[in-house]
Amino acid sequence: MIKDFQPRLYQQTILGTIANFNSLVVLPTGLGKTALAFLLAAQRLKLYPTSKILMLAPTKPLCEQHIETFEKHLNIEKIVLFTGSVPPKKREEMWKEAQVIISTPQGLENDVINRRVKLEDVSLLVLDEAHHATGEYSYVWLAQQYGKTSNKSRILALTASPGSDLEKIKEVCTNLKIEKVEVRTDEDPDVKPYVQNVKLNWIKVKFPDELKKIHQVFMLSRKSKLMEAQHLGYCKSSSLHKGELLKLQGELMKKISSGEKDFESLRSISLIAEALKIEHAMELLESQGVSPLNTYLNKLRSESKTSKVKAVKNLMLDENFKAAMFLTEELANKNFNHPKLIKLQEITQDLITKDPTAKAIIFTQFRDSAETIVEKLDELGIKNHIFFGQAKKNGKGFSQKQQKEILDQFRSNQFNVLIATSVAEEGLDIPKVDKVIFYEPVPSAIRSIQRRGRTGRLEEGAVSILLTEGTRDEAYRWASFHKEKRMYTNLDKLKKGFKLELEQNSTLEKFIPRDQPVAILADHREKDNRIVKELIDLGISVKTEQLYSADYLVSGRVGVELKKVPDFVASIVDGRLLEQVRDLKKNFEKAIVIIEGEEDIYSIRKVHANAIRGMLAAIVLDFGVPVLYTKSPKDTASLLAVMAKREQDKNRDFSYHAAKPRTIKEQQEFIVSSFPGMGVNTSRLLLENFKTIKKLVNASEKELLEIKGIGDKTTQSLLEIFEREYKKKE
Repeated sequence: MIKDFQPRLYQQTILGTIANFNSLVVLPTGLGKTALAFLLAAQRLKLYPTSKILMLAPTKPLCEQHIETFEKHLNIEKIVLFTGSVPPKKREEMWKEAQVIISTPQGLENDVINRRVKLEDVSLLVLDEAHHATGEYSYVWLAQQYGKTSNKSRILALTASPGSDLEKIKEVCTNLKIEKVEVRTDEDPDVKPYVQNVKLNWIKVKFPDELKKIHQVFMLSRKSKLMEAQHLGYCKSSSLHKGELLKLQGELMKKISSGEKDFESLRSISLIAEALKIEHAMELLESQGVSPLNTYLNKLRSESKTSKVKAVKNLMLDENFKAAMFLTEELANKNFNHPKLIKLQEITQDLITKDPTAKAIIFTQFRDSAETIVEKLDELGIKNHIFFGQAKKNGKGFSQKQQKEILDQFRSNQFNVLIATSVAEEGLDIPKVDKVIFYEPVPSAIRSIQRRGRTGRLEEGAVSILLTEGTRDEAYRWASFHKEKRMYTNLDKLKKGFKLELEQNSTLEKFIPRDQPVAILADHREKDNRIVKELIDLGISVKTEQLYSADYLVSGRVGVELKKVPDFVASIVDGRLLEQVRDLKKNFEKAIVIIEGEEDIYSIRKVHANAIRGMLAAIVLDFGVPVLYTKSPKDTASLLAVMAKREQDKNRDFSYHAAKPRTIKEQQEFIVSSFPGMGVNTSRLLLENFKTIKKLVNASEKELLEIKGIGDKTTQSLLEIFEREYKKKE
């Protein structure tokens, strides 16, 4: 089954572990993590010939990379790619036929919820860049579901850098049901022969006097904010660093959200926000230069004219901050360059002069800096291309298709230098890069390892890190160094004494027997909500569809509107709550409102308590809709599950379709909108053209396609429903 590949000794050793245990493998970039995946896949398919292999990766470009690798080394025809661009129905068909499926996790999560994908078919789940498996990331729930549903489960988690925090590493292992940890570093004897030499060069530049002057004015502005907060009793010192400021901000937000509001706390949180904005400006000044800083300050100035945020408005009134803005603008008009830019030009020009085919990646944290670097390389005539992520910012951003095209151009030598933000740090396969340049040090061990891993994969490489003396660049350098050191120490501890803590069974199971299927319909916008996942964990069959009123249906006659505490209060303010309750009551025989959250409902916003009480009274007394309270998504899911069990335990047919139409017009729309893929707007369009349901059902393919807005897919779906013979189940 394996072709054109001979495993190395350390891969064979690791393979012995991962074949028998759910494993986390930590291996330096370029040393064959994907190879372990296809080697184990071949073993599992040999052991379970009718099973499927499922590999997950965070992005489409990474998934496409894995497809190429699997196709190259596995003698299997049915290897498919799942992404959000593939329609759900098509993914369902592809799943049935495929042996190896490589997918992004978010779309697959929805497929599992709607049972288009059956994890019980899978004999191996591979999770690339497994350090993401914390909190609510899709890897976590998918791995847990897989462990529960498959009787042939095996999990392989892969990463080059799981992070330095032992508790986070343990969280990843617990979330992915890891039983063994395999770690290799560049210094391990079985790995060292395969590691290319990477020269690490720290290049220090002076912090110019012109920038120091601006820095001092920013410091005065920042200090004045913190001294005032200190005077109000909410700040211990006027010299707190960024991490301490963020922690203090979180504590103040928590205090205010719990209802403890006073002038001192509200003023302090605004002052901390101002200090953090100044902190960001200082970071740009120290590590990036005048142009990115000037762009940021102009953005703040523009926001202050329209924003209701007091922190932004107050900054524009601060004399020191205004002075710093003036000095920055003066230098920007003179095209003053940070010494890093000059040094960067020297490094890249020297590289390309020595070898016109040489390739380099320049990493920078900020998009504005990336654009400045492009301008400086263009001045030298060096062929380059900028590489952003998808998220749009000021109209900037590349689609995944564009990202792939840029990387293909880079691989085929159409340009020499790729200027990239963090999107290029993780996993992208760029085989031959002669030099990686950090425009600034990063304090994260994960990001530092990933950046360095872009070079020295097949040949000797070099890493140059630009550092401004006497600034936070130096602090970030040592933070990253110590975190990386701590990461390997913690991994070694974990490897020697790892023990997975098993989950406790839920006591709710006695209320929801597994031998009786219970179904709940959730609005498609709820698919990413934790409640849906909790319901599935309780053994509930969940289906997601577009609902026009209600968030959940626990039966054909009971609709539930869910409001988290802040949203409940916000919907009173903007006036939409009464309309939602009215629709709920109109469309369901029994309507229920659930308010979720432990926050005090009367202290969320500046809304008089009697206004909230009045609304609650109106919902219950005027509309006859009961209001129930839950503490958390888990609590809400448990309540919905028990409600569904009671409703569906009465020997009645369960109907997913919710509306309770009264007029003939509503009934007609009800019938047509129940057809697959039909929404209310499409059903109205069809009825307006054909006038009656009878004429619609008797319509030909040509007549349907003649209607503007009705495409081939909708037409074929309707014709199949109208013409296919009904068959009674055997």
